[in-house]
Amino acid sequence: MAARQILTVAETAAADRAAIAAGTSGAVLMERAGTAVADAICARFPTQPATVLCGPGNNGGDGYVAARVLKARGWAVEIRALAEPTTEDARHARGLWEGPVAPLAGAVRPGIWIDALFGAGLSRPLSGEAADMAQTMSGSAERVVAVDVPSGVAGDTGKPLGPAASAALTVTFHARNPAHVLEPGRARCGEVVVADIGLGETTSRLFENGPELWGERFPWPTAASHKHARGRLIVVSGESWSTGAARLAARGALRIGAGLVTLFSPPEALAVNAAHLEAVMLRPFETDLELEQGAADVDAAVIGPAAGVTETTLLNVLALARTGAALVLDADAISVFRDDPEELFSVLDRDDVLTPHPGEFERLFPGLLAGSPERITAARRAAEQAGAVVLLKGSDTVIASPDGRAAVNVNGSPWLATAGSGDVLAGFIGGLVAQNMESFEAACAAAWIHAECAELHGAGLISEDLPGLAPSVLRRLFEER
Repeated sequence: MAARQILTVAETAAADRAAIAAGTSGAVLMERAGTAVADAICARFPTQPATVLCGPGNNGGDGYVAARVLKARGWAVEIRALAEPTTEDARHARGLWEGPVAPLAGAVRPGIWIDALFGAGLSRPLSGEAADMAQTMSGSAERVVAVDVPSGVAGDTGKPLGPAASAALTVTFHARNPAHVLEPGRARCGEVVVADIGLGETTSRLFENGPELWGERFPWPTAASHKHARGRLIVVSGESWSTGAARLAARGALRIGAGLVTLFSPPEALAVNAAHLEAVMLRPFETDLELEQGAADVDAAVIGPAAGVTETTLLNVLALARTGAALVLDADAISVFRDDPEELFSVLDRDDVLTPHPGEFERLFPGLLAGSPERITAARRAAEQAGAVVLLKGSDTVIASPDGRAAVNVNGSPWLATAGSGDVLAGFIGGLVAQNMESFEAACAAAWIHAECAELHGAGLISEDLPGLAPSVLRRLFEER
């Protein structure tokens, strides 16, 4: 199955125009879209009164079609319109509706509301009756079905332009837009259904993160595999009072398939680490030179979890960079370069992965997140600037490659909001990179598996649970290949 693309509003519009140029009329596309909305509603809601709120553009036209289809299926449908249609296709759809059309203002009946006021291309804040209705829908999202996006939400950013609706279900067409995957738009959309209306192939370098994107290149072992062939990874431990984070990363790497995982530990931390490790090996080091020599033959290295924001961590990162191993830099290994990010960027290459949360991202890329229209653009610019893969954490995690590819996690889990979960994620990434999985795809796969593990456990999850949950997710992936 092909990777699912995420398209900008302009790309979606271009796909629409291309389908029309190829011989499918706009009226036919609108009929398919409105019917898809009706199909999604009938699949999820019992028959009940439905009020369709139609705007003047093609979004409203989709609403007229949905209303007609629902009425034909026995639903009690009322249409309330903000204004008369202004596009040819919407006027055609309006003409096929045989019932009355009431003004938007006024009492709304019980039942569901179908929000077909404005779509993803809206570029100005809602005002007047539309704004009032959007506010009403925002407070009753459980009964709202949005066509394309909830009215008032910008399709390319997911940000409300002013008053904006919220929905329990959003039906969009051909592919998701950024508003469907980025917060706060993602939360306002509720469940998102992507309907195929026959727009044909499109090209994008932005994807939904899932097995369709990277599954064919996942590093499954074969009958001839042995531990050395499955990748050699090191994880650098912090001092004796801050060792747990590195152990979480090491266990994560081992569970996701790395053949040999070694925890490099300061001598004073050896005893505490040894007391908690079995299959993960342990090796002492005292200086950055010893670390560099010890890591000379490894495939990948994870450094940062509870490493300490110290000169020692900085020197250790630079030492690992000299080995040629692919680096996964997390937490303190990022923050330690806040005074001179270019020092870090100068030693990174395209195989390396940075995993900042927004605060750490700000330290390396000051002003970039706030100055970008949304997180996708920020992560892409950061990856280009750093010359490495950047995984910007959040409920809408974005993974970006310096070559312009990007993916957004759509399976984020609230159960991951617990101390140490990011350390396990760093280990998952490192374990996959060590197995020679391309770093962008490894970061995408790790982020998806990480969230699936959290959902598998649910309430009460702590980070120590995550590595042990990985085998169940991996088994499912293996069986579904």
